[in-house]
Amino acid sequence: MDVLDSIPMNETGFPLERPHVAALDAILGKPLRVLDDGLVRVVDYMGSDESIVQAARVSYGAGTKRIHEDRGLIRYLMRHRHTTPFEMCEIKLHVRVPMDCWRQWIRHRTASVNEYSTRYSVAIDAAQKTAATEWRLQSKKNKQGSEEYLDPARGAALSAKEADLHELARKIYEERLAEGVSREQARKDLPLSTYTEAYWKTNLHNLLHFLRLRMDAHAQEEIRAYADTIGREVVSRWCPITWEAFLDYSMNALELSETEWKVIAAMTADDPAAAVEIAKSAGMLNMVDGRIAKNRERDELEAKLKQLNLPVPWAQGVVNERES
Repeated sequence: MDVLDSIPMNETGFPLERPHVAALDAILGKPLRVLDDGLVRVVDYMGSDESIVQAARVSYGAGTKRIHEDRGLIRYLMRHRHTTPFEMCEIKLHVRVPMDCWRQWIRHRTASVNEYSTRYSVAIDAAQKTAATEWRLQSKKNKQGSEEYLDPARGAALSAKEADLHELARKIYEERLAEGVSREQARKDLPLSTYTEAYWKTNLHNLLHFLRLRMDAHAQEEIRAYADTIGREVVSRWCPITWEAFLDYSMNALELSETEWKVIAAMTADDPAAAVEIAKSAGMLNMVDGRIAKNRERDELEAKLKQLNLPVPWAQGVVNERES
């Protein structure tokens, strides 16, 4: 049998070629800088927007010749959450990231990962530094988030102490190594700001899920910087039609629960009393000591009402509660 008999062919009878995306090839292997000493680098990739179309149509070749038809299909897949075709695309990234940020990153268990090992190699001699203007205050509303910034004058003192801590931790680490202490033990007091590196390979579907969570305004600022770089500098070049659909139908979309759309429907029908009753039946307006109790679902619904330029039907009660 001829060797070519075993090679998949497209509609014209010619062997299939590996998809190449010129815009992504232009940055292949080049470091995209993040934070003060971090980076994201595209090592390799497989597939493109056309690969998604091919998978959806279960056919070989270039797919439709008209780009608007490919765009329509990809947007349909994204809109209706048909995720499997997006899994046909994969990408491998080399990342350099602070360990505390990497802790959040590695929670996304839908990737193949190989991280720099400080058991076998000396730890990277770099730690993320915080400028005097970058110290964030703990959020009063979100126990795991931050808001606003510390006064730069006070921040400068913290930054100076941070630099001293980094220098001391590194010095002690290197002293242990010089004494012959094993690398696996010598590393234990290195700060979480120490940079690590890893290869991270994932498919496009799981990558978009990562970006949906980590580009969100509520995500920690440091990992959001990486997600923004991957999304806006990598995915937008690699699969521009998918990126457009992702922004439209996922990242920037307004999702509504059943209760939320019923409340909004009542408000657009100029029936605030009905909206209040719907919210009450959903437990969003429970009363405590004569005041409306705190409720995170209600807070999120209020934000959506304001986004739609609709009044909050129970606003007076909420104002009273918050003023007290």
